[in-house]
Amino acid sequence: MEELAMSLFDGKPESLSEVVRRVKAGEQKFDPSLREFLDSFYSNVDSRQRAIEERPASIDALHDAYVAAVAEHLARVYGLPIPDWSETHGNGLREPFFAGGLQSLKGVLTAESPTAFRRRLLFVSKDALSRPRM
Repeated sequence: MEELAMSLFDGKPESLSEVVRRVKAGEQKFDPSLREFLDSFYSNVDSRQRAIEERPASIDALHDAYVAAVAEHLARVYGLPIPDWSETHGNGLREPFFAGGLQSLKGVLTAESPTAFRRRLLFVSKDALSRPRM
């Protein structure tokens, strides 16, 4: 069983910095890389702080805001120190972003979006960072 668990997460990004590095290098798209990071984060309790502490490089205003929101939100939910970099990284978004792109979802997303996302003009569902078997 241990071998299965180890092989399941081999090659997955273990930090937000690694997610960004992969995206910038063209190795992986942002969404799948972030999902794989979340799988790793939720499964590796002892390395959660390390997973969010290193300041990632910059991609663009939207993705930078999203990465900072993820770091802050995960830190708050799991009682970890909020990384200092998350306060200054990703503050360039000037227009609100609504996940899903549907006008009909704006009200729900505005109400549900966690604080770490809302304050960066990102509006996502309350379970935007959930993964199967969390």
